Amino acid sequence: MSRAGSKMRTMKKMVEKVNHGNFIRTNIPAGMAVPGPPLGPQLGQHGINIASFCKDFNARTANYIDGVPLPCRITVKSDRSYDLVIHNPPATFFLRQAAGVQRGAMEPGIETCGRVTLKHIYEIAKIKSQDPPLQLTPLKQICEMMIGIAHSCGIEVVRVLDPEEYGEFLEERKLVIEEQLKELQEKKEAKLLRK
Repeated sequence: MSRAGSKMRTMKKMVEKVNHGNFIRTNIPAGMAVPGPPLGPQLGQHGINIASFCKDFNARTANYIDGVPLPCRITVKSDRSYDLVIHNPPATFFLRQAAGVQRGAMEPGIETCGRVTLKHIYEIAKIKSQDPPLQLTPLKQICEMMIGIAHSCGIEVVRVLDPEEYGEFLEERKLVIEEQLKELQEKKEAKLLRK
């Protein structure tokens, strides 16, 4: 038994420790990183200088429109320095911009909140193919992913889009959104009255 115990101790010394707590995934609005919550506490837990991080992030995202959500991957090193990888905005952001809508459908399988063409899908896929996780993925597969994401948001993918007809659709959609917001407000008030 002592031989097995000594071998285990030597094996433990040989295996390097793996620290899983040094990786942060977060979305930060472009040019709007501030030391306050929610970003400040996340970085403070890992011992990063929050003011210098915010200054660095805002300088690196100066070419983006302020407020565009950017997925970030931060790897914290043992000397409290960090590696910051900034991805392109999420696919849902691009799809909503292309469709000209502010938010997705509340019931994606039932209602349609907007429409995009296959050309929009292709352009979004080309932009997203530059992100590190998708660099080795074929463009066709990324396009299929974008179509799936569009359907999950309630955005319909069409071959050709008539601008006048789509303008009328968006006007009708505004009325539907107002009704949905009223329903949500009524539900919130009903919950408050129950308490």
